Amino acid sequence: MNRTGWKLALCAAGLALAQPAQADALEEALSLPVAGGLTGAQDRARFAWIETKAGVRNIWVADADRKGGQPARAITAFQQDDGLPIYDLAFTRDGATLAFVRGGDPEYADEEEAPNAASFATWPKQQLFVTGLDGSAPTLVGTGHAPTFSPQGDRLAYTSHGALYLWQRGSEARRVAKVAGDVGDLQWSPDGTQLLFTDNRRGRSFVGVLDIGADRVRYIDAELGSAIQPVYSPDGKQIAFLFAVDPPAGATADSGPYWSLRIADAATGASRIRWSAPQGVGGRYAGTRGQNLFWSKSGTIVLPWEASGWLHAYAIDPKAGDPRELTPGAYELDTYTLSPDGNSLVYAANDATDLDRHHVWRVSLQGGAPERVTQGDGIESYPLFAGTMMAVTATDAIHPAYPALAGRTLAPIGAAPAARGFVAPEPVIFRAEDGVAVHAQLFRAKGKGRHPALIFVHGGPRRQTLLGFHPSGYYSNAYVLNQHFAAEGYDVLSVNYRSGTGYGRAFRDAPGIAREGASEYRDVLAAGRWLAAQSHVDPARIGIWGGSWGGYLTALALARNSDLFAAGVDFHGVHAMVRPVENNLSPDAQQAAQRLQWASSPMGSIDSWRSPVLLIHGDDDKNVDFGQSILLARELAARRIPYQDLVFPNERHGFLRYADWLASYRATDSFFRERLLEKKGR
Repeated sequence: MNRTGWKLALCAAGLALAQPAQADALEEALSLPVAGGLTGAQDRARFAWIETKAGVRNIWVADADRKGGQPARAITAFQQDDGLPIYDLAFTRDGATLAFVRGGDPEYADEEEAPNAASFATWPKQQLFVTGLDGSAPTLVGTGHAPTFSPQGDRLAYTSHGALYLWQRGSEARRVAKVAGDVGDLQWSPDGTQLLFTDNRRGRSFVGVLDIGADRVRYIDAELGSAIQPVYSPDGKQIAFLFAVDPPAGATADSGPYWSLRIADAATGASRIRWSAPQGVGGRYAGTRGQNLFWSKSGTIVLPWEASGWLHAYAIDPKAGDPRELTPGAYELDTYTLSPDGNSLVYAANDATDLDRHHVWRVSLQGGAPERVTQGDGIESYPLFAGTMMAVTATDAIHPAYPALAGRTLAPIGAAPAARGFVAPEPVIFRAEDGVAVHAQLFRAKGKGRHPALIFVHGGPRRQTLLGFHPSGYYSNAYVLNQHFAAEGYDVLSVNYRSGTGYGRAFRDAPGIAREGASEYRDVLAAGRWLAAQSHVDPARIGIWGGSWGGYLTALALARNSDLFAAGVDFHGVHAMVRPVENNLSPDAQQAAQRLQWASSPMGSIDSWRSPVLLIHGDDDKNVDFGQSILLARELAARRIPYQDLVFPNERHGFLRYADWLASYRATDSFFRERLLEKKGR
């Protein structure tokens, strides 16, 4: 192959030929290292995390204490933006050995074919490794995920496609069981004689127990619903789990109850209902994104409940009594865990005076006033322990996620470089036409005069954007682009619309959201009108962008209000919301529900769409079908509505390659520049 052909081959594979002598501001900020997947050893102050820098992912380890500890060091040396995620870090108790997974998709870990975002000719695989942290090459265990070491550290259990495997150093992994669904919540019993897990099947899940060496799986209290996050008692003799059923279509808010706490004998499987959520507020199960059920050394069980209208943690005795609220107040828990001594709960949450940031708090399981652990104007998420040392994933207005020891001052245990030239986003509250209070963050444009403006709408919709870098990589990237827009001369308003988290159950489960009327769009429309009324904004140059559910709301805004929104960029959005309705409704009621779904869709208002749009989508998206963008493009073309598209073959929903994030953001920047920044009127 000649040199020209060699260059073309590299470009076709999506690999960077060479870095420019000086990266532009967007590329520089987007390539800052971002930490994720922080974990710790149980008996030693050793932490590990994944650092992603310009798409290159590597594992870092540090021994940490307040006196210094061992400096952070990389234990892998990957060098390509190859789209192969690293996840599921797991230590032995003593921290001497670490397991990790590379390749595949952590959200769809059991799919038949691993993603290939870099379009390699040889399709990559999901691979599970073990490393001794001594500088030697990691050992390939096999294909699988969710590794967990036995309490003694001599065996590793993991799962792949519903099968359970055991591995010991020096021998091949062997399959010890197979179930009909996917295995979740895999864990060892305290004595290392059993494996506990959930068998997740379509529309239901069961608690499974495998006695090591047994020839069959035992199921505990299998019922018509979902078993959630089983845990052992400290002595391993009992198992607690949550059980929930989904409310039927059309159920009233005070119907139910729909969930309960169960306790089972680990040897016999005999179980009982310890407590059921009463009818009314909190009668429907809601949990955080992390582990929600804990059984402390002192015998107290901790579970989530929304009885107050806010997602809080409650303590309950396994034998008698009602749950006791541990975290009272008008704020919402993000994640929580137990302290190593088992006497207190440590949690990340916002608070009534600072709803758009997360901080870390500690409260005794016996009750009392919570104590705030982290201070200042940063954002602290995902508290956890290694030995007795607590660490968090920290961010703020200029620092993307980095690991830090938690205290009144944060002590970084890894790289924490700052972005240059960023503005501090300002909290904004305005009201939608129906009176709902909406929180947002304003990124003020640099420069004087009237500016073009942009609305950013997050996805989920169960998400919340914050007053700084988000700990999630997807929204960390979005924060970079919003900052870039502010530097370019746009006023940017990031909107936390109803159906999102952080503002209580009534806001998250507001009437008429999503397919039942798209009431969250009222908040997006109110945001656009709020911007248009500001003296520093040119009301003729307001655009909107977002991804996933934010892509849906972007398309809905352009379809319903091209008079207000002059242009939009829709990342992997949903455009036709119609789907089958449950058979508990009559045929007439089902038809009415589907008509409402259509009216809630961008497709339902497409005849009033006028503004140009850029559609961006990866065609291996497992969250939003690629056909949603094909459908919209065809309808736009038929109506001569101007659109552009950017397609990434083999890419996922949250792009796995930095090069694709950069290309999509540059296309977004160019699109808005032509239609808003350089245009003084419509």
